[in-house]
Amino acid sequence: MFFFKKGLVIIIGSVFLATGINVFLAPNKILDGGFIGVSLIFNYLFKLKIGLTILVLSVPIFWIAWFKNRTYFYNSLHGLMISSFLIDLFKPLRFLIDMNAMFSSFIGGFLVGLGTGLMLRFEISTSGTDLLALFLSKKIGINVGIIIFAIDSVVITMGGLLISGHTFMLSIITITAVGITTSLITGKWLHT
Repeated sequence: MFFFKKGLVIIIGSVFLATGINVFLAPNKILDGGFIGVSLIFNYLFKLKIGLTILVLSVPIFWIAWFKNRTYFYNSLHGLMISSFLIDLFKPLRFLIDMNAMFSSFIGGFLVGLGTGLMLRFEISTSGTDLLALFLSKKIGINVGIIIFAIDSVVITMGGLLISGHTFMLSIITITAVGITTSLITGKWLHT
């Protein structure tokens, strides 16, 4: 029953994540943070597949997880593979909704935070930065959502410089929504 529940969480979380990215963020050139944000930057600048790029960028962190904590490695490998696959699979949904960019940044951030938070609650990661944040959270006792928020801030600043100031401003809304949503979902359960 536990494995079924975990599998269900991976699928539901990945659907939220893929929907947030493809329906709300990508059509408006809005960034998230971490490897998702870096992958979005590569997509906007070089047309690389977002999910595949997340997968490639996450390899070094997963290599470390293999040696540091095999449980995280095995749990997160499924989250990474399924979420990356669904992100690329959901690409045709990019033009499904035409919404104001500010609302899109908030809703997209909420959905990404919801998907990420659900999976982190079960110690499942969707990318290398989530896994890195989980390691740091366990080590230094800071909520995983706050650590993700700090990493995200660096990524959107880079993206704002490379893409546009408008992208940067909208991305601030996104990572705030992601950070708050992830913190609310993980705060009570991760440290008990």
